[in-house]
Amino acid sequence: MRENSESSPSQSTSQPFSTDHLAPSIPDFTEDPIRKPVPQSVVSERNRSRTLWHLYHYGISSRAQIAKALGLTPAAITKITARLIDAGIVAETGDMKGSKRRRSIGLNIDTERFHFIGVKFARSLVQIGVFDLKGRCLSLTDMPRVSDDTIDAAIASTHETIDSLLQTDPDIVAIGMAVPGPYLHGTGYAALVSSMPHWRNINFQEEFGQNCPVPVFIEQDARAGALAQRLFGGLADSGSLAYFLLGEGVGLGVIENGRLVYGNLGASTELGHVSIDAIDGRKCECGNVGCLECYCSAGAIHQRIDELGIIPGSGSMAHLEACQALFALADGQNKDTEQTREARRLVAEIGRYVGYGCVIICNAFNPRRIVLGDIGALGGRHLLDSAQNVVDERVIPEIAQSTEITLSSLPTDAAVLGAAATAITQFLDRPSYFRTDRPPGNSG
Repeated sequence: MRENSESSPSQSTSQPFSTDHLAPSIPDFTEDPIRKPVPQSVVSERNRSRTLWHLYHYGISSRAQIAKALGLTPAAITKITARLIDAGIVAETGDMKGSKRRRSIGLNIDTERFHFIGVKFARSLVQIGVFDLKGRCLSLTDMPRVSDDTIDAAIASTHETIDSLLQTDPDIVAIGMAVPGPYLHGTGYAALVSSMPHWRNINFQEEFGQNCPVPVFIEQDARAGALAQRLFGGLADSGSLAYFLLGEGVGLGVIENGRLVYGNLGASTELGHVSIDAIDGRKCECGNVGCLECYCSAGAIHQRIDELGIIPGSGSMAHLEACQALFALADGQNKDTEQTREARRLVAEIGRYVGYGCVIICNAFNPRRIVLGDIGALGGRHLLDSAQNVVDERVIPEIAQSTEITLSSLPTDAAVLGAAATAITQFLDRPSYFRTDRPPGNSG
């Protein structure tokens, strides 16, 4: 590589955490004599991505600061930033103090200029939001509740809403979608959606990824949630992160060294269908028995609420409403009633099952942090403490003590934010792939 080329690295770099870990879609180009030479265009795109990630996390920086942080020459950074400025992604912000009392020109991303649609497909819920580059919600639409018989109508309504948003907001540059897992990336289908089998007939790639004027990126919901935690939950430097989704289904997204864990078909980390009671467990629609999803998903929690009869009228409630009512009852202050005590016992029971899931996560992936999110995380401190007790009892002390288990600080509809995070991540990873000016169009 030429010393002054856009891609030429210097020999030393010092930074709080590696920005290489912030661009999971860009491959690592460690020299390997077996590999074919990497095209210059690919290396250049990677360095544009690294520059964007630096500005995204650190804000206004001079060219010299970026060059030092990324280990690139000043000449290379000048070429990189010129390309990003020409594309309208990066802008100069004016003078700032440089080293040795020199004046430098600051650079920054206009995070309000670029908008992203996020679509969350849950079993009975579809949400569509518009977000800016920093995850600020500009609009959020809750679609009508979905049943297995109305999935086709929900898909049609989703197209109509997306088309309307694209027509009215020319700043939308990409669409991200979070879909139930296990989602098979190579086919576009979800292999299993418990209690809503018609979802398996929807090919999300063909349905939404064709004939759309902006790129569409589809991700399994828990992995999308993990991306949201990394981008917007203050966990960019976690290194290894597990997002434990406790929604209408149970899922897991794992980020290891900045990259999502997928497996062969994209069906790895399907924690919800790991059996925790293989002998006498509840029958699961996947064909297994005792699946974790049968014990701590929103649907399973709702079923237990109905069985115990502790929430009046729970049978006519949606899963989210029933869970919210349970957690509010358990969290009631100065209410030492039998109903409150029974609610707390149920939350502790749910927390133990969540704890069993955390034990599996600790032993299988050994993450630095496990984040509990979505509907189940509304159980709050009572649920978290119960889960932590199980981990302390059943995990090797060195591993348990080095694993932090927390509740998500993002809103309970974080999956729709995760859908947007899927598109935002791609935007930062591959800036040259996106058109920053586009004519309005339809979603296919």
